[in-house]
Amino acid sequence: MQTRKLGYTDLYLTTVGLGTWAIGGGGWAYGWGSQDDADSIRTIQQALDRGINWIDTAAVYGLGHSEEIVGKAIRGRRDQVIIATKCGLVWDEGSTTPYGRLKAWSVRKEVEASLRRLNVDVIDLYQIHWPNPDEDIEEAWATIADLVREGKVRYAGVSNFSVEQMKRVQPIHPIASLQPPYNMLRRDIEAEILPFCAANNIGVIVYSPMASGVLTEKFSREWVDSLPQDDWRGKYSGHLREPELSANLALVDGLRAIASRYGRTVSQLAIAWTLRRPEVTSAIVGARRPGQIEETAPAADWVLPPEVIAEMDELLARRAEALAAAGSGG
Repeated sequence: MQTRKLGYTDLYLTTVGLGTWAIGGGGWAYGWGSQDDADSIRTIQQALDRGINWIDTAAVYGLGHSEEIVGKAIRGRRDQVIIATKCGLVWDEGSTTPYGRLKAWSVRKEVEASLRRLNVDVIDLYQIHWPNPDEDIEEAWATIADLVREGKVRYAGVSNFSVEQMKRVQPIHPIASLQPPYNMLRRDIEAEILPFCAANNIGVIVYSPMASGVLTEKFSREWVDSLPQDDWRGKYSGHLREPELSANLALVDGLRAIASRYGRTVSQLAIAWTLRRPEVTSAIVGARRPGQIEETAPAADWVLPPEVIAEMDELLARRAEALAAAGSGG
């Protein structure tokens, strides 16, 4: 499987990495519904067997549960996998809703907890999950820099940061990577963030390339209606509400026609679209069952022809026109 160098680091990531947000399961404010742990472990192991060499997780996913599952799945295979996890979202005992905290003492407490749950001696890429509270990002970043010097973390990255926020922390310690959302429905990083990262040798790991299930073969009104009550998407995703819903259904119909001509799926097309940008190191692809990663992994090596990109641009322009006519910015 193709790899790309992550920023200034010596890490070479496969262009698709396994995301484990959903593997955290339900029972918390941003869960994806109930999840079978045995399925999760098989999914992670199959991803490694398939050639994917890195896993993205976070302490907050399942309120620690995702990291624990990753730790179990990689036992005996640590040398085959690059582990990326995150800090800065914490929760109180008895609560299912996380909140932001970036104090130095908290970051240190969080890294120790992540090392224990993952059952590893060092975290390859440790990221600030969200710049919240904004006034504490320098304090958290300086603490992570100390953790790098102490050997508990190999490289430090940020997630969901703006250009201005990256400029504030870069003098303290070089940023190895940025993790922003990026997909056909959310392209705001193209204007300033991607050029800034390219100019400063910062790797870009994009999340939500399939827009949390919208840009997939299964997307339909019936699929939206079938989402369980404890799946965050039904409550928070504007992509699943009108007028976006109808516009997105039309878009996926068009993408399905393109993908089928190449014997591919909408998911693979959506992932490959994000990888068309040279600034993007890798795309995080979530999976809950082994078959899902088998279906999406082939996108890692699909280089989209210029005529396909042009056809997709036309579909996206039609979506924008439909939303403008409906009075929504999309």
